[in-house]
Amino acid sequence: MTRYSIQRLAESVIVLIVMSFLIYAIMALMPGDPIDIMVQSDPNLTSADAARLKALYGLDQPLSERYANWFLSAVRGDFGYSRIHNRPALEILVPRLANTTWLMAASLVLSLILALPIGVYSALHPYSRTDYLINFMALGGISVPVFWLALMLIIVFSVWLGWFPAGGMHTVGDNSLIDSARHMVLPVITLSIASIGSLTRYVRAAMMEVMRHDYIRTARAKGLSTKTIVFKHALRNAMIPVVTVLALSFGSLFSGALITETMFSYLGMGKLIYDSIIGNDYNMALVSLLFATALVLVSNLAADLAYAWLDPRISYR
Repeated sequence: MTRYSIQRLAESVIVLIVMSFLIYAIMALMPGDPIDIMVQSDPNLTSADAARLKALYGLDQPLSERYANWFLSAVRGDFGYSRIHNRPALEILVPRLANTTWLMAASLVLSLILALPIGVYSALHPYSRTDYLINFMALGGISVPVFWLALMLIIVFSVWLGWFPAGGMHTVGDNSLIDSARHMVLPVITLSIASIGSLTRYVRAAMMEVMRHDYIRTARAKGLSTKTIVFKHALRNAMIPVVTVLALSFGSLFSGALITETMFSYLGMGKLIYDSIIGNDYNMALVSLLFATALVLVSNLAADLAYAWLDPRISYR
């Protein structure tokens, strides 16, 4: 297991390096650069001043040389400065990353708490009225656009009922945990609804497949209770494909967080990436996207390690 983990970490580092170059190249293809924006905003700057500033910051060099300089600085822990915030990129990124982690963790936990029992119940009562209702609601949750759902929740629970704030992280002058939790309610619900629908469908399909296996029939023939069969034998094996889906959906959950954070003005990585791209803060956008890629790689590694815990037959030796 240790050797496998080290090998996967090395592969993840290689993928991260390749993705860093691709993201850097994509950002370089965007029209304009910070110097051009500076010249446009200050009529006193001439074209000669722009050329001098580009030479000073290395923006007149080829793409490969600029990337090499950035990469060497990043290896030393220097990810550059944010043009919008006028601070080191990491000082802006770390708090935003923590906010997004809390948001995604809360939505994922809520999704699992609801999807697992609902999916198991649906699998144990296939093609019943309750099963059809669960499938209908799950497909509805999958189909609803995230931005529309966020708007509807704001209108109903913030504008009409006034139960929760419409956006932001906390009320001005109130930094209590309860106030922060109230601001997280609507974003968490928005992210959870689509996840609950898809997870419920996957849990149902996996449980129905496992319940057809011979060892389940053997357990029934031995007189084991339904509760023991479901939770001790079936559910653990059914979770293997569900864990795979969770790891693969981590990236889509993060993209959903980008939309959700923008709709609710939640100061997370998603809104940071959006604001950086809109504000032509290329360095901040580059670092944020790179860390988002690292999160997806870590989630895939965690899923592979979880397989061995769920099924002792799986070995990485």
